[in-house]
Amino acid sequence: MTAPLLSLRGITKSFGAVAALTDVDLDVAAGEVVALVGDNGAGKSTLVKVLSGVHAPDSGTITFESEEVSIPSPAAAQQLGIATVFQDLALCENLNVIENLFLGRELRGHRLDDVRMEVRSRELLQQLSAKIPSVRAPIAALSGGQRQTVAIARSLLGDPKVIILDEPTAALGVAQTAEVLNLIDRLRERGHGVIMISHNMADVTAVADRVVVLRLGRNNGVFDAETVTAEELVTAITGASDNAVTRRSARRRRGAAGAPAGVTKEGTDDE
Repeated sequence: MTAPLLSLRGITKSFGAVAALTDVDLDVAAGEVVALVGDNGAGKSTLVKVLSGVHAPDSGTITFESEEVSIPSPAAAQQLGIATVFQDLALCENLNVIENLFLGRELRGHRLDDVRMEVRSRELLQQLSAKIPSVRAPIAALSGGQRQTVAIARSLLGDPKVIILDEPTAALGVAQTAEVLNLIDRLRERGHGVIMISHNMADVTAVADRVVVLRLGRNNGVFDAETVTAEELVTAITGASDNAVTRRSARRRRGAAGAPAGVTKEGTDDE
């Protein structure tokens, strides 16, 4: 197995008497999507803030490209090659796509180089196969999925190696969710390591390679996304083997076992 691009070992973070993270481990390889899941208060947001330079861990090590590093600030994270797209996206609705992509990082000569910024914006969005009507369109005119695309494209301007997506499909419709999941697939194809925080189990199993579960600030399982079941994930997240998902799965198994051969709950095989 190749060395992970990003590796966390024993990350611990407390706020006063509250232990937000305790001995958390996490590995992300290049060209891999790792889903980070857990209930509210599990420590996901704190871990993201540690990786993005907002919080310094109390203990533990962060290794990036086989070298131990520290991330004292968001600027240090970006310089290192870690980009974070937070759930609020931080886009300015009154500005267009180009202006949002280069906000705070405008290309200048003697004056703003609008042509270079437009060309670079088109190239970046084309690489991601983004469905944006126009780079001159204001953000207010875009759908939720298109806004998420712009936020992700902006994170790529610094050529990061690891991209953290905080609830990228929250509050999106079915078509917009599919658009964002396709975009995550393209990030993987481009060789980026992706950490996706999500509460949506269907999205997690659709696009992730591995699923890391946090519970009460601790690791509570690492699963292969292709083989893990919803009931296994819910059990790891909640810590209870008896829940609505496991009960429904049990009822389905009992129903299938009691059905006559060739007959399903929907009807016969000949229908």
